[in-house]
Amino acid sequence: MEDITDSPFRSVCRRFGADLVVSEFISSEGLIRDAVKSRIKLTFGQDERPVAIQIFGHDVDSMCRAAELAEEASPDMIDLNFGCPVRKVVRKGAGAALMKDIPRMLEIAGAVVKATRLPVTVKTRLGWDSGDQPIVSLAEHLQDLGVAAISIHGRTAVQLYGGKADWTLIGKVKENPRMQIPVFGNGDITNALVAKQRLDQTGVEGLMVGRAATGNPWIFREIKSYLSTGYIPPQPELPERLIILREHFEKSLVYKGERRTLLEFRKFYNGYFRGIPDMKPFRIRLVKVTTIEEIDRILEEIEHLCI
Repeated sequence: MEDITDSPFRSVCRRFGADLVVSEFISSEGLIRDAVKSRIKLTFGQDERPVAIQIFGHDVDSMCRAAELAEEASPDMIDLNFGCPVRKVVRKGAGAALMKDIPRMLEIAGAVVKATRLPVTVKTRLGWDSGDQPIVSLAEHLQDLGVAAISIHGRTAVQLYGGKADWTLIGKVKENPRMQIPVFGNGDITNALVAKQRLDQTGVEGLMVGRAATGNPWIFREIKSYLSTGYIPPQPELPERLIILREHFEKSLVYKGERRTLLEFRKFYNGYFRGIPDMKPFRIRLVKVTTIEEIDRILEEIEHLCI
């Protein structure tokens, strides 16, 4: 997720039990042109492993070269994003747009598998729209090309993130007797109860948690505890959340610098304080501040509430 699953946040998620983390998606064209923002996205800490570098694009040669450049960063795998429905990505023929051009998608996947020594995984959707959902056969073709695992978001490209994710076809992919590679399900995994329901429903090897982890990295702790023991640990109290938030914020300052951190960290405040009474005025102030000093003052005010 753009400006969310960066190195600082991935590190926090791993600490709370995420088994595998994936980079923000990186434009293949930006990477081969040595764009600064694309290059920065290749960086990760050893505490994030196993980590995948995710790339997107529509040109076969560019995707292969981008995979080679990503491999130089020594991640554990390369992930191909064939599922992003955002207009600026789809307009360029990349991401979920490739659901309308399956032959090109397969050409890219097959070529990238040959271009790198690392395992290659794919993230995609059910199809382009409700009348075109080829995911069962598509998953089989991707497997035959050498893709090591597939993650499927239970929506079509046209749905964007609206409505409810449909896990029925994800289950059918898993039920296909020809499928031998791991299948991961994605879409609306918002808590531990839903996670177990989806695993029981589909039998997939794993789940991919996306938006629900934003400002809520302890969701991984909750899911893993429930799956292994049947117990859901309580949500962190405000003091623990402040410690996690500060750790995340400090890592972001080192990684991105002050200006970008102040802007991009705004996406996390709502999650970090969700469910805590009387936090709305503080959240409103936090998303408006323009200096680190102001952030510190507001967080100190919140800390006094814990005394």
